[in-house]
Amino acid sequence: MTLSSDSLILVTGATGLVGSHVVARAQAEGLRVRALVRDQVRAESLRSRGVDVVEGELTDRNALARCAPGVTHVVHCAAKVGDWGPTEEYVAVNVGGLESLIEVVTKNGAIKRFVHISSLGVYPARDHYGSDESMPISAAGIDGYTRSKVEAEQLVRDRARNGRLPAIILRPGFIYGPGDRSVLPRLLERLRAGQFRYLGEKTQLMNNTFVDNLVDAIFLALNRDDLVGDVFNITDGRLVTKEEFVGTICDLAGIPRPQRGVRIRVAKAIAKVLETVWRWRGKTEAPILSQARIKFLGLNLDFCIDKAKRELAYNPRTDFQEAIAATMKAS
Repeated sequence: MTLSSDSLILVTGATGLVGSHVVARAQAEGLRVRALVRDQVRAESLRSRGVDVVEGELTDRNALARCAPGVTHVVHCAAKVGDWGPTEEYVAVNVGGLESLIEVVTKNGAIKRFVHISSLGVYPARDHYGSDESMPISAAGIDGYTRSKVEAEQLVRDRARNGRLPAIILRPGFIYGPGDRSVLPRLLERLRAGQFRYLGEKTQLMNNTFVDNLVDAIFLALNRDDLVGDVFNITDGRLVTKEEFVGTICDLAGIPRPQRGVRIRVAKAIAKVLETVWRWRGKTEAPILSQARIKFLGLNLDFCIDKAKRELAYNPRTDFQEAIAATMKAS
């Protein structure tokens, strides 16, 4: 099976970092694209480029129903993201919305491939040294987002096992690239203000995943009709230390490299206190330090992508140094 001019790709989260790059790649290859979009302004931008846009939320069943006619392939990028807030809010979107999406796109029997974008965050919250897909995911998530992503994966795999969904699951790490409107801007703000501190050892590895490398993996998955229900870790291949990641950004931005850090034991104690106070006060924004942020920035996150290389023929084309330079230039 290969994508062709007869294919119609539905991209959810089409204005986000990953979804926007998927749309751009699909259009560059002459493919028809339909996009589920929440933001009306960004929806108009996509329409001007010839994308068939459906405005609505992932939890809007009517909008999902309008997305479904003629769709042959789905790239599901949309999700409620974050590291704070009631778990049920994340589950409503990331599990309930996903279930509704699967229901509408499989109703006509035309769906050939469903690529579900998950996260390496579904693995246990500990140091990883070459962990691969044989490691069980952890339902004991430390935040609502992680827990909902675990449940979402289980839903997709259940539907795939019973023959109702020709799905592949991709688990990227920390995604960065041109168009990032959240993580990199916040990091730069803290670096410029001199407020950044390394969590744990700065020699620990990050699970960096350049968006274009991830999009390569997505299109490899779209062009397969086997591997149903399978799961693949996706990163840049060459993982970088926190020091290389942050230091390179500083060098490109003309900011002094940070030197100070916080021991993990101390960081966890501070996070516990802050989270307790924040919940007691009913704050809707996460504290500056939380267990979820420690999981993201305070551990060694070395995940093996050998399976993706072997079975998907995934070969990360862009190294971190080239990728972060392109990202910074576009920011």
